[in-house]
Amino acid sequence: MSDKIGLFTGSFDPMTNGHLDIIERASKLFDKLYVGVFYNPHKQGFLPVENRKRAVEKAVAHLDNVEVLAS
Repeated sequence: MSDKIGLFTGSFDPMTNGHLDIIERASKLFDKLYVGVFYNPHKQGFLPVENRKRAVEKAVAHLDNVEVLAS
């Protein structure tokens, strides 16, 4: 049987409790969940992408099946 893979993307600028709630819920629905932290050229950013990626990684560290990616 194939693994169920999920993808949740956003700018996460900043990461909120609402984002975390969605990620935690989704992590229960999928075998592997990828969270993509992206630069949005149509939005004035507050933090650089790498800083946002680290913040998301810290927030989801307790979720073993979640991997954070950035572009």
